[in-house]
Amino acid sequence: MAAVEDAHWWYRSTRALLAQELGPCLPGGGRLLDVGGGTGATGAWMAERGALVAADIEPMALALYREQHPDATGLVASDVNRLPFVDGAFDAVLCVTVLYHAGVPVPRLAVAELARVVRPGGVLCLWEPGVRRLQRAHDRVTHGVRRFSLGQLRDLLTANGLTVERATGAYTFLVPPAAAKAVLERGETASDLDRHESGLGGALGAVAAAERAVLRHASLPFGLSVLAIGRKAA
Repeated sequence: MAAVEDAHWWYRSTRALLAQELGPCLPGGGRLLDVGGGTGATGAWMAERGALVAADIEPMALALYREQHPDATGLVASDVNRLPFVDGAFDAVLCVTVLYHAGVPVPRLAVAELARVVRPGGVLCLWEPGVRRLQRAHDRVTHGVRRFSLGQLRDLLTANGLTVERATGAYTFLVPPAAAKAVLERGETASDLDRHESGLGGALGAVAAAERAVLRHASLPFGLSVLAIGRKAA
């Protein structure tokens, strides 16, 4: 992740989409939390909007986060199931591709913990792999044990008292090729980060940019990724 986050088309496109969808919800100068942030590939951009704390269970990831993103104000080794923060500590919380992981036995309880540290009136943004039945080689190498429908992501927010303000699929154009790859790679273990860094010579990044333009005006009912933003009652 650390080696390719600047060059890989998926990371560039994902940061752009998160900035587009979550960015307007971030208060200037607020306290922000990147949970399960890894090396900062998807959430470190929030340091431009406020005081950013990054939390991850892997110490090596946090060391790389600090090395590559020194603007983060704090780095905390912690488990998403038991966050070491007081209630309502943050104006916004971002959690990208964490709930799908084998280390999260009950996603609903993990979201309850995420919601606990959001202040009243603040927001929680969830981003997870979509298409529930699509298990690929990439999932095996990243210890992914589940994928989510858009409805499931909405339900995780509402079950924990948040009002869904935005929910959409993303990378919908990747679902057919990913399904084909799942069949061809059956039994294999491989990471998508090792392949097609340029996005087929920039083609995938261009299609992702076109999809972002659509998402400014509409939502997509499914996608290889799903995104939902919920707001805590003031």
